[in-house]
Amino acid sequence: MSSEIEYQEIIYRVDAPVATITMNRPAQLNAFTQRMLKEICHAVDRAEQDESVVGIVLTGSGRGFSAGMDMNALDRASSGSQGEAEDLSMFDAQPGDASIGDGYEQGFLYFLTVRKPVIAAVNGACAGLGFCFALLADIRFVEPQAKITTAFVQRGLIAEHGSSWLLPRLVGTGKALDLLWSARKINGEEAHQMGLAEHLSATDESAREAGNYIRQLAATSCPTSLKVMKQQVYRHLQMGVGESVRESIELMGESLKRDDFKEGVRSFLERRPPAFKRIGTAA
Repeated sequence: MSSEIEYQEIIYRVDAPVATITMNRPAQLNAFTQRMLKEICHAVDRAEQDESVVGIVLTGSGRGFSAGMDMNALDRASSGSQGEAEDLSMFDAQPGDASIGDGYEQGFLYFLTVRKPVIAAVNGACAGLGFCFALLADIRFVEPQAKITTAFVQRGLIAEHGSSWLLPRLVGTGKALDLLWSARKINGEEAHQMGLAEHLSATDESAREAGNYIRQLAATSCPTSLKVMKQQVYRHLQMGVGESVRESIELMGESLKRDDFKEGVRSFLERRPPAFKRIGTAA
């Protein structure tokens, strides 16, 4: 994975232990193009392979998180006039570990398989595919002025990219159908109240607070434990209770054999911060 590639539609910055991916088409409220989607995937892969990175923050520049797919691109898709496709093969990447369960290899579900925490910092307009990207993050920090809508029904579309699976698990079936059917706009405060967002940030503070959350994890939490816990949660959503508990017992046995467990106990007894092994290319 080359680190020399320059991005045009995102900003990628590492301030260890945080990698921040900023969608950067502010005049278009960070609406997605195929280039931006490929650049995001490539940057997520870079962050996952970087041993200095403990977690990833996804946010938007200007007044938007992301307003969804660029409407000009959607118009071309609906009319069948795509034109000559841009060569984006330089951004080919396969982040995450889709072996955690059946189906996770599809589309943008790679976010759920990334071995590190992925946090969405929702700072403004968040609609359509942008809404899906916020759902696909592990945790969401949202600002009060954010305007959030599913938007699909107003475009003659359906609940896309795993939103029909993720949304009811966050807010319940009734609230999920309300948001999908009505496409009504909610602000950050309502999103937080209904459980769509885990943290309510002050205006212009979501990315900073999300980064600080990752810094706290890096100071106190074992990266391998974070990885395995994330895999447990998403795998076990598709399992029965007996099967999930049996797997957890096996994983517990494995964790007791790792050096990280020894370090966790030793650092506690010695009353010092733990020095856990980070996750990088070979992990």
